[in-house]
Amino acid sequence: MDFGVTNKLWEYGINSHTSAIAEKNVDGSFAEIAAAKVAEKVADKGNAAGMSFKDVWQARFPGAYYHTMDAYKIPQGTWERYDFPHEQFFNDNVDESVLDWKPTGAEPKLTDKSVQSRIDTTLGKKAIVVPPALEEKMKNDPALAQKVMARVERFIVNDEATLPQGRIYSCVVILDENGEIAHAVGSSGGGNIVGPTEAEQRQFKAEQAAKKKRREKYMELNEESALKRKILEQETDRRYYKSSVARKNAFNAYEKSIVEI
Repeated sequence: MDFGVTNKLWEYGINSHTSAIAEKNVDGSFAEIAAAKVAEKVADKGNAAGMSFKDVWQARFPGAYYHTMDAYKIPQGTWERYDFPHEQFFNDNVDESVLDWKPTGAEPKLTDKSVQSRIDTTLGKKAIVVPPALEEKMKNDPALAQKVMARVERFIVNDEATLPQGRIYSCVVILDENGEIAHAVGSSGGGNIVGPTEAEQRQFKAEQAAKKKRREKYMELNEESALKRKILEQETDRRYYKSSVARKNAFNAYEKSIVEI
């Protein structure tokens, strides 16, 4: 088995925060611009023909798989494991038990034969998983469907562009209910690359550590934001209560003065 440097893409998890940043930086590269334009053309044709998001996806990527389920709820740490059954999404039917998958032992290495053989079965394939709620939104909002398609197209083009020439690429993209990319994983094989060097392995580990740190920082910011909102709500409730008490006291005083008169 020839596992190339790009097989490290098998562990490629991103959250809605990083995908949103990528969306804002659409002008950053020719590949991104080209991807967006192609996706817009495909989506425009699909909208004009009354095509569903599934039809547009499979028109853009013939033979690609399309599934409807809430796969975005799979924990990030679980999704990133080398023994997670990503290959199940490259089938016409997916058993929903994959949503509750739990590891039964230590995580295998990327070079493990079982991991490599599973990667081999996915080469050249693409799949997308759409939550039922998002699918319904896109049926009623063609502009949203076009935006989501452009986002997915941009991710795939950028991801595949990192591969050496001749590599066979595959990927699965998981969307959340807002059309953001919640999870994604890519893999590749073929070509004449014989494996990652020690320097490349160190770089990969550093990238994963940085990605983990960014994810933890994002979660921390979310928690801080939630706490601030809670404090603001409590302060608003307190002020409303004081205002209500003041109004009630004023009314009671007024009634008392009327009675005394």
